[in-house]
Parts: sequence; C-alpha cells; structure tokens
Amino acid sequence: MIIKQSHYEDNLASYACKSILSYGKEHDETESKSRNIYQRDRDRIVHSTAFRRLEYKTQVFVNHEGDYYRTRLTHSIEVAQIARSICRAMCLHEDLAEAVALAHDLGHTPFGHSGQDALNDVMKPYGGFEHNRQSLRIVEKLEDKYFQFAGLNLSYETREGIVKHKSPHDLPKNDDLNQYRLAEQATLEAQIANLADEIAYNNHDIDDGFRAGMLKLSDLKRTQLFGMHFDEVNSLYMDLDERHAVSETIRRMIDHMINDVIEASCKRIENRNILTLADVRNSPKPLIAFSRPLRHMNGELKKYLYRNMYHHYRVVRMASKAERVIKDIFLAYFERPEMLPDGPRERVEAQSKGMPDKKARVIADYIASMTDRFALDEYERLFSVHAKT
Repeated sequence: MIIKQSHYEDNLASYACKSILSYGKEHDETESKSRNIYQRDRDRIVHSTAFRRLEYKTQVFVNHEGDYYRTRLTHSIEVAQIARSICRAMCLHEDLAEAVALAHDLGHTPFGHSGQDALNDVMKPYGGFEHNRQSLRIVEKLEDKYFQFAGLNLSYETREGIVKHKSPHDLPKNDDLNQYRLAEQATLEAQIANLADEIAYNNHDIDDGFRAGMLKLSDLKRTQLFGMHFDEVNSLYMDLDERHAVSETIRRMIDHMINDVIEASCKRIENRNILTLADVRNSPKPLIAFSRPLRHMNGELKKYLYRNMYHHYRVVRMASKAERVIKDIFLAYFERPEMLPDGPRERVEAQSKGMPDKKARVIADYIASMTDRFALDEYERLFSVHAKT
C-alpha cells in the first residue's frame, strides 16, 4: 500500500509550503507515487556529483589539515538536521527545508570563502562569482545526469531557497533573477534553512577552532552565550576535562538556539496574523529569526570568532595561499585554454565562440567544481617543472 503524501501534509500548518502549492518545475515530469516533489529534490541533490565533492571542500580548515574538521559536506548535513528539527516543531515541510539545506553550498569553490573571494576578484570583468548563484547554476544547468534536461530539474521552491539564501559571506547580485520574485520573502522552510546554516557554522566553528588550538576555553567563557551554558555544564559535572566541557556546552547552545528560533518565530507569526503561504511571501521582513536577546548574544559570539578564529594567523596564511592558487589557475587557463583537460576545453570551444565573458564563465565553472586537493594538485601540475602532467 502506498501512503499518499497528502496524509503527511494534512497535518502541516496553514502557512507551510505544501507540495500542492508548489510552482512546479521548469520541465514537466511524471510525479512519483511514493515521494513528494521536495523529497525528489532532496534525493537528486544527494545523488549529484556536486554534493559528493563537498566531502573534500573546505569549511574553515583545508582538507589536508585534519580528518576530524568539518567539511562542506558535514556542514550541509548538520544544517539539514537542524532545519528538519525546527520544521517539525513548527509543523512546516521538513522535506523542503532539507532540500534547501543540502543544496545551499553546492556552488562553493575549493578553500571556502577565500576561494570564493579570489574567484570573484578575477571574474569581476566577466560578471563576478558568488556561490549562491553558482549553486543555482549547478542545479539548473551544470549537473549532467538526465537525458531529458540539463541540471536536476528541482522545484521552484528549492531553487528559490538557494537564490534567497543569505549570510555575512554572501555577495548576492540578483538583478537578473526576477523570475524568483525577489521582492517576496522565501518560504518559511527556506528561511529556516538559512538560519540553520548560521546555527550550524557558529557552533561547529567553535568546536573545530578549539580542537585546532585557536580558541581558548578561558576566552570562550567570556562570551555571554557560551559562558552561561558552560556554567550550567560546570555545575552539573565535577572535574570535567576541557574537551568534554566544550562539547557539552556546544550541545546546549545548539538546543538553546533552536528553541529560541521556534518560540520567537511562532510569536512573530501569530503577532503578524500569518495564516497562509501568501501572507508569508508578502511579509515585509523574514519571519524566522532569533529573539532580540539571543540576536545580541549571537552577534557577540560571531565577533569573537571573527577576531580569534577567522583572523587567526594560520587561517589567514592558508587563505592567502588559497587565493594565489585560485587566481593563478584561472589566469593560466584563461591565457592558454589548451592547457585545460579535454572536457572543460571542449566546453570553452563550444560555448565561448570568441567571447571572453563566456570563456571566463566556463573556466570559473570548472575551478569552482574542484575539491581542495584537486586544486592543489592542479596548481602543482601547472606551475612545477617537476610535476607530471
């Protein structure tokens, strides 16, 4: 017996984005008998080449620096887990939030945000580079698995969630994406995936930074959010070693942030009389957000991480190396496209037709698809006389 998806969706809130309310896909397909449109999105994302490559792409630490640091893949899984938890508590569509969460970093370059900044610098004369736009480009054009269409043919709502994803690192230029109704708010599910991203990276960056010896417990305790939960842990467990104390504190911080988002967002939805998905889209501001006290504490924590981790000399040194790698590879390919491997070289020849901006875009697509270790190996192959080509 096949359980119809409507049975699940009947229990969702009136303002949830149910599959029956989807704007659909660019290319018509036969509906699945056992999965709703957002489940199919999620499954196609998980089976995509770009998703698998996230295992070897930097979050903060380059892949070769250690096996236990977060990668873009583990980060995306953590974001999806947090997003599902919030959606379930708020009776929203978990599958849509999960799909957006798993797709939001597909377009990331090797070497994290320093790689994106470097590629954006060299691409400025040719339209720039931004990883949300690249994620959309991947799911709409670059993934090549299906005979009937390019890309993954995801639902409008999942693609919209990618386009409208925002973080302090994003450099969105969405002036040519009006088909995604940029004046409207994204679905609550997409808004949740967006905030789940922040919850995940703030907390796991503390964990990774502490493991790497960049963050000290004595300094962490001075931040209000970490300090209040550390005091709770310290009162419950006597003689706890630092590593377990940090882990227990982070666990409570994540729980606090999730519960705060749920409570504050539900109050906001009630106070603004949100009853339908149309009300969500027409809201003047996002509805999913922390309460004011937690926003303040989270801001303090982010400033601490910015000063003590993201500007740590070890991170800055690797970022500088990464920028040089990305820029040098791009310029080498741009000046001599015949140095590209067969696949990307053929795409340059077929798509650029003598136009520099199109040639640059194909090269940027190729570089953005690289993992950290592949980019480092390619740099060696291009510039070391002793490397085998």
